[in-house]
Formats: sequence, structure tokens, C-alpha cells
Amino acid sequence: MSRRFLFVLGSSRPDGNTELLARRAAEQLPGDVEQRWIRLAEHPLPDFTDQRHDSDHTRPSPDTTPGLLLDATLEATDLVIASPLYWYSVSGHTKRYLDHWSGWLRTPGLAFRETLAGRTLWGIAALADAEPSVADPYVGTLNNSAAYLRMRFGGVLLGNGSAPGDVLRDTDALRRAKTFFAQEAPLARFPYETAAR
Repeated sequence: MSRRFLFVLGSSRPDGNTELLARRAAEQLPGDVEQRWIRLAEHPLPDFTDQRHDSDHTRPSPDTTPGLLLDATLEATDLVIASPLYWYSVSGHTKRYLDHWSGWLRTPGLAFRETLAGRTLWGIAALADAEPSVADPYVGTLNNSAAYLRMRFGGVLLGNGSAPGDVLRDTDALRRAKTFFAQEAPLARFPYETAAR
């Protein structure tokens, strides 16, 4: 299967620091790798309603925002969550998208978990702090989501930037962006898992 990257842009503004860093990393992909970019702010999802015990889930129509995002997610071999760090985690747009995964997991005939198993989840984030450990909850959200779905996790590319364009002055982040997608991503593991499991 040829690689197909889906870049899910979670910022509330276009061309923000996270997107700039994501585009720098994407420039390094080979020309035959398909790239699809979806800006969640332009495709707002409704709030997720947990219906686990109330009703059967149905597959959303492809001409709706949930259907568009579901189909794009299932088609991707590599899923890139490009969300700025907001209050130490992903943006509200991104969290709502991840919440919808819960419904897709329970949709009969969809095989959401089975389809994503073995595929790769990546993260890219700009943060306005020099201390990268403030992004640990963000990294944990993505790593644990990948582990739950038995996906590979490529890690998170972090860059520093607050004002528009700041990340383009973060030479370390730009250097890491050049090889970020070239690494072999391991299967994600929950932090508490031991090698014996």
C-alpha cells in the first residue's frame, strides 16, 4: 500500500505556527506520497454525544463533516494531528475530532479499530514555552490513542512559537522537521505496559 498522509489541522487560525511547522515537515516527503490537508475550523464537527448504551451508531453520510473526516481518516496510512498546544493538550477542534473516534469505534460494519491498527499516528505542535515537558499531556493523549487502536506512534514534533511566524525562527524544530517522517515508528504502547505484555 502506498503511503497516504492525512494532515488534520487543529488550529483556530490558518497558517499558524503549527501549520507552518507541519508544512516544513511535509516538504520532505517523497513526491509520490499522497498528502491531504483538512482544516478542522473549516469543517466544524458537532459536539460528540456518547450513545454507547442508548442506540446503535450509524455511519455518517459522506456529504457531512463527520462523514468526510471519517472517510479521510480510514483512507490514511499516516495520520498527522497538527494541533497547537492549548492548555497543555490538543485544541478544542482536535479534541472534538478525537471524541468522534469513540462513535466510529462502535459503528457496526465500520471496523475502525481494525482498519487503523498498524497505521501510524504523528503529532506536530507549536507551543509558547521553552520547556518541552509542558507538552507531556499532549504527547500522552496521542500516544495513548494510538496504543488503544494498536497504531504505530511516530512521536510529536514540537516547535516554539507564539506570534505568527515565530516557529520559523526555531532552528532546532526546523532541523528535526527535515527527518521527522523518515523515522520508523514503533507500535504505540501505554506508559504502564511492560515488555512482558
